[in-house]
Amino acid sequence: MKGGVYLDAEAPHLVRQYFALVQATRGKRKRFPENCVEVVTSAEEALARALPEHNLHAAEVVGPSRSSEGFRLYYLLRWLSE
Repeated sequence: MKGGVYLDAEAPHLVRQYFALVQATRGKRKRFPENCVEVVTSAEEALARALPEHNLHAAEVVGPSRSSEGFRLYYLLRWLSE
């Protein structure tokens, strides 16, 4: 289990790990709706495009996973700038 989401080895195309830019105030929040997450190709790209002063942070996430309310969510694995 990663970040509250089970990874299924038989269906890796459903929920995967990604590097991303997350538009959010950093804090205790561990999940983000997909409209706050931009998947990028690498950790280096995420770090290069991050703008912490505008709450745009480089991260490694797992998702998307559908919530009980029907939203597609990404779960934070780690912030890349720590």
